[in-house]
Amino acid sequence: MTAVTTEPFVHPALFYRGEEEYLHGTVGFVRDGLKAGEPVAVAVPGPNLSVLRTALGEDAAHVRFLDMTQAGRNPGRIIPKVLRAFADAHRETRVRIIGEPIWAGRSSVEYPACVQHEALINPAFQGRDVTILCPYDADRLDEQTLTDAYATHPLVISGGEEETSTAYAPDQVVARYNQPLDQPAAAEELVFHAGHLPGARHFAVEQAARFGLSGIRLEDVALIVAELTTNSVRHGGGSGTLRVWTDDGQVVFEVRDHGHLNDPLAGRRPPARDQLGGRGLLLVHTLADLVRIHTAPDGTAVRCYLSTS
Repeated sequence: MTAVTTEPFVHPALFYRGEEEYLHGTVGFVRDGLKAGEPVAVAVPGPNLSVLRTALGEDAAHVRFLDMTQAGRNPGRIIPKVLRAFADAHRETRVRIIGEPIWAGRSSVEYPACVQHEALINPAFQGRDVTILCPYDADRLDEQTLTDAYATHPLVISGGEEETSTAYAPDQVVARYNQPLDQPAAAEELVFHAGHLPGARHFAVEQAARFGLSGIRLEDVALIVAELTTNSVRHGGGSGTLRVWTDDGQVVFEVRDHGHLNDPLAGRRPPARDQLGGRGLLLVHTLADLVRIHTAPDGTAVRCYLSTS
């Protein structure tokens, strides 16, 4: 099933109830793409990935499959590392992708980043010859999630019928979920400035090790904190505050400064090959299990979560 539109970029939400509706809405979408000679990728949670692969039979060999619970664990890396990575590899032709970034197992902490991701797909692919179908489990997701889907998708398919969303307002969604971040009861804290960036990095690694991270995850911490604190010095007023704590099996790092992040797609665009800078926030999204950002004219907080398991 392909949405009927005159726009080069097509972004429908598919509301499904049960496996039969899921396959009805996705198998035909994949096969129509293959028949048209379009490269096809499927990035959905593991159980749905298995069901769809089986239903496609021999056609599955011609599809790129990704488990979204791994590739898209952090919603902030889905656009550059999943969607753009596939679309940019096939610029000579139209591509189609099934992307399911929101499922019933997503936490309330993750959800704001998920819905912002869905909204940002639209400006990220504006004018591109790409179709991205986003399935939503209408039986298991709550009403607010389905309501938000109408705001982040210009087209919605439900019960086999396609409709134009009159509630489509992706910019409003990005702004509405730009929420102040709840503060922890206790955290280790360090104020840093231009002359103290190595100290901030060492502080973060020491706290991460104390809270249970080890091996390559400590290297990830060092890189994440180095990028965020450097950005604060360069773009956030010359200094900032680094805080570290634990929350439900995760180590959390937060950097606050007086800068304003005025580009919602910052860190979600793959850099051009000849681009010298601008990779810091992309690296943070790539390494962290979750990134939450709140930005306002008087300051920005970037919060990163890394699982200890």
